[in-house]
Amino acid sequence: MEATRNERPGEKTPGPEQTVAGRAPRSSPPEPSAKVPGPEQMVAGRATRAPLPEPAWKPASPVPMKSPVPVPLPLERIALVALVFGRERAGALLDGLREPDAMQAKAHLAGFAALSSARRQARVAVDFGVRPDAAARLRAVMEEAPEVLRRELFRRLPPYHRSLFPERQVEPPDAVATPAVCTLAERLLREATR
Repeated sequence: MEATRNERPGEKTPGPEQTVAGRAPRSSPPEPSAKVPGPEQMVAGRATRAPLPEPAWKPASPVPMKSPVPVPLPLERIALVALVFGRERAGALLDGLREPDAMQAKAHLAGFAALSSARRQARVAVDFGVRPDAAARLRAVMEEAPEVLRRELFRRLPPYHRSLFPERQVEPPDAVATPAVCTLAERLLREATR
């Protein structure tokens, strides 16, 4: 029986001087009042493990990240946004900038205010959202579309994109242009320009 006994972690294997005829010496059972040291403890008739000791190493504290330095928008774009969203209040909105920047932004604002509406819309579209290849994509859509859809597409184009098709004229909506055709034209224009 003793030969088949499993060793527990932490127990030493008996050396040759401690064994008698290849058998480990018998140890006497512990006294009932003595506490048996070890990782296991008896709680309500079940063996539980003692909590593990705290590790000797501690994880390094996280290195504080530097917040990225914001890249300022060019003053020309700030003036354009102020004009588009602020309209009459655009000059007052630019007063919140530092003095030299405010003066330069107001000079840009005066230049944008002098543009025609179509040119201003074109500048906003180019700076804030139209794809660089929008003109080529619009031409491809107009070539592939049937005539009813072409008329509806051209009618919905902003003035700065209408200049791509000088041979066409804006026509009033047809009875043939059903709501489905109008919805398709809107979607095709969005996909071609965004």
